[in-house]
Amino acid sequence: MAAKSVGTTVAAGNDISWPQCGSRLPSGQAFGIVGINNGLANTTNTCLAAELTWAATSTGKSAQPKVQVYVNTANPGGLNAASWPISNIDPSGFDTTTNMTNPYGVCDYSNSAACAWQYGWNRANEDVTQRLASVTTNLASGYIWWLDVETGNTWDATTGGVARNAADLEGMTAYLQGAGATVGLYSTASQWQSIAGTVASGSKLAGLINWLPGARTSSGAKSNCSLTPLTTGGKVTITQYVSNQLDYDYSCI
Repeated sequence: MAAKSVGTTVAAGNDISWPQCGSRLPSGQAFGIVGINNGLANTTNTCLAAELTWAATSTGKSAQPKVQVYVNTANPGGLNAASWPISNIDPSGFDTTTNMTNPYGVCDYSNSAACAWQYGWNRANEDVTQRLASVTTNLASGYIWWLDVETGNTWDATTGGVARNAADLEGMTAYLQGAGATVGLYSTASQWQSIAGTVASGSKLAGLINWLPGARTSSGAKSNCSLTPLTTGGKVTITQYVSNQLDYDYSCI
């Protein structure tokens, strides 16, 4: 199904991921946003290569880059998760205590801000060096990377968990920005508040661009461009609406 025209001059994009594997994909989209993961932060979308190829066929009839990606996020807060970090050593062997990369200090396998930050950094590292690198020679810096922050994934709901969740997302952001990528946030205001709360102006999450879901029509998506950003200094650049069981994305820029 072709992506619909939104307004008079701006065409819509589409976002797809593992649920669209084996399905007929949209056509004529202005831009495409592809999910790196298979629904969880430590999994891989088995159709990633094909879906990146699909995104590259976008018409480019908007101010948005033709190909963008998003990643699932989570913070299991320990919970005996096999992927919970035991130290500041990431999957590539880099020690994030070097040059104080981890602003929260030393990860000791506890449910701490340091380990939450490291968990986020590690997942982003895998997304770039394992998942993306396995299907393309393009560098991470060639894409906008959206952090998909939703209550459907696992988050630390214990005392102080909101701050640790924010640290986790800061770790992902730090890794991706260090790789030269532009990072944005995908969430609704209510989900964001329950997961990460109000972050300080000095946080790496402050000032990031926003992709806001929740609209049911193209006109609603256009209206949502004026919503308050998720963090201080942020900017809403994309909004999402659903039509005929497909996700459409309106460019606010």
